[in-house]
Amino acid sequence: MAQKIVVDPVTRIEGHLKIEVEVDNNKVVEAKSSGTLFRGIELILKGRDPRDACHIVQRICGVCPIAHGTASMLCLDDAFNVKPPTNGRIVRNLIQGANYLQSHILHFYHLAALDYVKGPETAPFIPRYEGDYRLPKDVNDKAVEHYIQALTVRKKAHEMGAIFGAKMPHVTSFTAGGVTEHVTPEKITQYKNYLQEITAFIDNVYIPDALAVTKAYDDWFTIGTGCKNMLAYGAFKLTDGDDPDGQNQFFKRGIYSKGQYGSFDKKKITEEVKYSWYDDKSTGKYPGEGATVPNPYKKEGYSWLKAPRYDGLPFEVGPLARLWVNKESNVLGLGEKAFSVHGRHFARALETSQIAHAMVEWLNQLVPGQPTYAPFDIPKEGAGVGLHEAPRGALGHWIVVKDYKIDNYQAVVPTTWNGGPRDAKKQLGPIEQALVGAPVKDPENPIELVRIVRAFDPCIACAVHVLEIKGVAKEPKKFII
Repeated sequence: MAQKIVVDPVTRIEGHLKIEVEVDNNKVVEAKSSGTLFRGIELILKGRDPRDACHIVQRICGVCPIAHGTASMLCLDDAFNVKPPTNGRIVRNLIQGANYLQSHILHFYHLAALDYVKGPETAPFIPRYEGDYRLPKDVNDKAVEHYIQALTVRKKAHEMGAIFGAKMPHVTSFTAGGVTEHVTPEKITQYKNYLQEITAFIDNVYIPDALAVTKAYDDWFTIGTGCKNMLAYGAFKLTDGDDPDGQNQFFKRGIYSKGQYGSFDKKKITEEVKYSWYDDKSTGKYPGEGATVPNPYKKEGYSWLKAPRYDGLPFEVGPLARLWVNKESNVLGLGEKAFSVHGRHFARALETSQIAHAMVEWLNQLVPGQPTYAPFDIPKEGAGVGLHEAPRGALGHWIVVKDYKIDNYQAVVPTTWNGGPRDAKKQLGPIEQALVGAPVKDPENPIELVRIVRAFDPCIACAVHVLEIKGVAKEPKKFII
């Protein structure tokens, strides 16, 4: 008899996520991923001055606000027909880079590591799921030390980003046409000192710890496959000119679908809401034409997340997708093992180092005293698209301006791609697909489920974990993990 397990909410992620699975013979046979929080920030933006967008949207998230601010700036650049000068482009990259480093270090040490590393017998490391701890004691103890050390490193990454962002986590220097913060020799030197220290931690601590975990738990290279379709919008612009295809970026734009690489066409993006708590009239639309009309009483709905599709198919986004689309040799070298829980952790650690080293080059390209923004006029009517990569994956913002005000604003975020529900064709979302087929040795201790989910680094923040097993005479169990 199949047994239903509900993990609600999944902790040690950003946001409110519920996972519901059916397990038969210790294997997941059905899965649902449900976003249980409605915010509607897109609705808050309507009627406002479009220049406010890149500041308001940063409040979507406290972990990756820079990605939303950057996508919004790109959106405004497009709508206002303005291009940042060289310094402005580079400073945007450096602010975003600082947030990437902070976010990836946060994910490994403070969100995911405790699924594999046994902490001390004291809060906040207990209560927890028990068992399946495989690291040698000396390696495990070092990893716990690094958990604490990573808190300081993350703080310094925030401070580094604030040098050009004016503050963190929600920076104030963002604007259409560039950034408002000036470049000085002092700021360059200060940033460089921070970057050297953080890069040393990444290369000498984070990477070895990640490799130790993947070696000890090598069977997790075969668990959590997912949809195997990969999408990346690209990030970190390397040139000042037009780049409609997104190829002049550190991470290039592209797709990988059904075993083939391909070019990207933004018009093939749609959002399905068949199983989401939104009015069906908004289903199947391109985001630039979409709407956010909540319908919490919808009978078939089970998530506040929409179900984005590209050319009618679900796609995974994130570090693995970025490196796979960009044909990174170390990731391609994993072969089919890349499409797994540890493939995702490996890709995230690898790109953290790659970004940190690239930031040194970008910093050296800055010219003190040169402009960081270009003037612009707000059009009476216009529209813009901003395609970018958050640490967690492909992020798109769409704006429509009428009478100098925001008439419509839509955002399709990484966890909508990864954590969204099934669509009208009953195609499961990527996280749902990754869960199906997964082993669950102990239904009362389903650590396999949260390992799979956390590998995607969902951005949907909570503390109390409720596990409910239906179909058996047991009370729900509560954990803080």
